[in-house]
Amino acid sequence: MAYLDELFGLKGKTAFVTGGAQGIGKVVALGMARAGMDVAIVDINKEKAEETAHEVAACGVRSLALAADVTSVEDVDRMVEAVVGDFGRLDVAFNNAGIASNLPSESTPLADWKNVIEVNLIGVFLTARAAGRQMIAQGGGSIVNTASMSGHIVNRPQPQSAYNASKSGVIQLTKSLAVEWAPHKVRVNSISPGYIRTEMTVHVRRDWQDSWMAQSVTPVMGRPEDLVAGVLYFASDAAAFTTGADLVMDGGFTVV
Repeated sequence: MAYLDELFGLKGKTAFVTGGAQGIGKVVALGMARAGMDVAIVDINKEKAEETAHEVAACGVRSLALAADVTSVEDVDRMVEAVVGDFGRLDVAFNNAGIASNLPSESTPLADWKNVIEVNLIGVFLTARAAGRQMIAQGGGSIVNTASMSGHIVNRPQPQSAYNASKSGVIQLTKSLAVEWAPHKVRVNSISPGYIRTEMTVHVRRDWQDSWMAQSVTPVMGRPEDLVAGVLYFASDAAAFTTGADLVMDGGFTVV
């Protein structure tokens, strides 16, 4: 255990999680807390963020609840300032906030298409940039972005061109930032989840869900808990030589 603690030890590190009030963000934030990390829950819904921050604090670590719109430069910069002001530094940024839209491209209002890109891609850039500035100043850190298997494939049967484009962009953004910031000891990686049972997917049409399972080599939806270890690996010193990587965690969906 001593060796594993040395290799993967996260106790005392600090992090923020965007979209941290529910779903993947919440479960990963609680995983960070159980590993001994201080965690700031960042979400557009302040009330839910406070509820999750309370659960984080119950793990015996410091927690913080912050309301922020990840598409707002001002909100994002204030958020990072608040995290550093409270925790003293920022070791890990999990840029996870995202939305989906399942409208046919030919009838999608441009405003809706842009909104998905704004949250999923520009939001990741803004939160990564703010975190990167702090990490460069302090001498290093780890950034983990939530991409998707949708950045590697075109999902069927649902139409989602904006989502797919945004997540493909997150993967390439991750690689680009990894190259830029490697000299500053800032690592940038991403995870690409498959179909995960969260508040976002549980109400999706049953015929779509049935189709997903028929296409998958693992005919069940994943759980947010299945993603925690991947994020914690990237956050830890065990991943000291890993940057610019995208970890596909999809139950083998994209293999075939």
